[in-house]
Amino acid sequence: TDPGPPPPAIRARAGHHPRVATLAVKVLLAPSFVVCASLAARRFGPRIGGLVGGLPVVAGPILLVYALTHGRAFAADAAAGTLLGLVSLTASVVVYSRLAGRALWPVSLLGGWSAFAAGTLLFSALALPTGAALALAGAGFVVGLRLLPDPSVSRTSSAAPPSWDLPLRAVCALLLVLALTAAAGWLGSRLSGLLAPFPVIASVLATFTHAQHGTDELLRLARGLISGFFAFALFCFTLAVSLRMLGIAGAFALASGVAMLTQGVLLALATRAGASPQSCSSR
Repeated sequence: TDPGPPPPAIRARAGHHPRVATLAVKVLLAPSFVVCASLAARRFGPRIGGLVGGLPVVAGPILLVYALTHGRAFAADAAAGTLLGLVSLTASVVVYSRLAGRALWPVSLLGGWSAFAAGTLLFSALALPTGAALALAGAGFVVGLRLLPDPSVSRTSSAAPPSWDLPLRAVCALLLVLALTAAAGWLGSRLSGLLAPFPVIASVLATFTHAQHGTDELLRLARGLISGFFAFALFCFTLAVSLRMLGIAGAFALASGVAMLTQGVLLALATRAGASPQSCSSR
């Protein structure tokens, strides 16, 4: 059985650990990963950059903070809720992508965030077993990939990005994570889990790609993002079913291994299928 959160005296002595973890999430991890995903997109094409951006780099550490501050049971329930939040995240990417062909990036971004909010409201009133939530998330990814418009057959060369591009992306990611972690945590395990996959990295990558490289590159990025959400979902599912049994360290190590293995397989399949800067547009 889960012992729940530690006694108040122990929490007081160890309270700095969650704060350190939260600070690392806010200041280092998400902005750094946005930079890494952006560099991957420049080097290997937007679909590969999207696959990299689909890893649970924001939600994973947030769930870890929940486990440290609120106990394993809270974090396990939040991880299960995050599976449904991934459906909202997929809807956000799809709505942004479908608006991008006829609207500027601020309008597309607002539409995507509205889709995420609508999904969060819907799933906040829906209780599903963890396995059913995983199945629903997987079905959502498949449907989302089908609903994405197709980009043009060929890619056009683009100018080199300005020097301020990567720092500005990192700052935008930091601001979004600050807002997310300020709002979540005190909302209860279920709603906190639904909010954990808020499109932080997806929003930054999508808006910059859309504004700088146009709709076709955005659509290639979106296809990679949704494909990468399969690893995200397996990470959350593994946490939800193993946290109570394995403890925090064991569950997060197992979930991270499952996510990395899944993402490695996805990257290998994308490479084998010709998902290079020249050919990923045909998928």
